[in-house]
Amino acid sequence: MLEVLNRISGKWAIGILLLTTQRPMRFTQLERDIEGVSRRMLTLTLRNLERDGLVVRTVYPTVPPRTEYEATPMARELYETLLALTGWADRHRHEIDSARETYDHQSRSEGAAARSLFRT
Repeated sequence: MLEVLNRISGKWAIGILLLTTQRPMRFTQLERDIEGVSRRMLTLTLRNLERDGLVVRTVYPTVPPRTEYEATPMARELYETLLALTGWADRHRHEIDSARETYDHQSRSEGAAARSLFRT
């Protein structure tokens, strides 16, 4: 179960699944629409999603060949859950940023206090 959750919750998988659920997408369009993904990571993630039965790759016999990726019915079932997850992350991103800043500040302060104990 954890392996499946790790696959669909990966850094790039959610974006790919959200986009390919809307309509078939070409590789270059996915690359443009998913900010920060490298060609290699996009390729690896698409292969893994295809292997897991979440994305179907269709190659059209044109020159040059046109390849499209589309979410399978199994992946489409995930769509509302992924929207809820990304919505939650968007609603709470400022709170999470604030919590991280507070934690980092406290960690630095505690680290400085511990270092001063060793100097005396």
